[in-house]
Amino acid sequence: MSNKSAAFLPIGIGVGLAVGVAFGAAIDNLALGLSLGVAVGSGLGVALMGFGNLKAQNDRKASDGSPMVSDGGASTSTSSSSHCAPGADCGGSDGGGGGD
Repeated sequence: MSNKSAAFLPIGIGVGLAVGVAFGAAIDNLALGLSLGVAVGSGLGVALMGFGNLKAQNDRKASDGSPMVSDGGASTSTSSSSHCAPGADCGGSDGGGGGD
């Protein structure tokens, strides 16, 4: 099994270097541009690798025949940590708190 998302690291570093060289030439400090380009490019490459791994995991889950069910980010817990009683007006989205 090969890890195809690992190819994003050198691509990210290459893009970062290109942008860093352009930035360094513009401010007349090529060393700063190169170092910032490598740093930003490495971060970009690692972020793209993570996204590629996440996408591969989702593709594997979808291909195994099990249904992918999403609750839209809603919580499934039945306990509430709110101090507000059910049915009471506790402020809502206006930024106000409860009637304390």
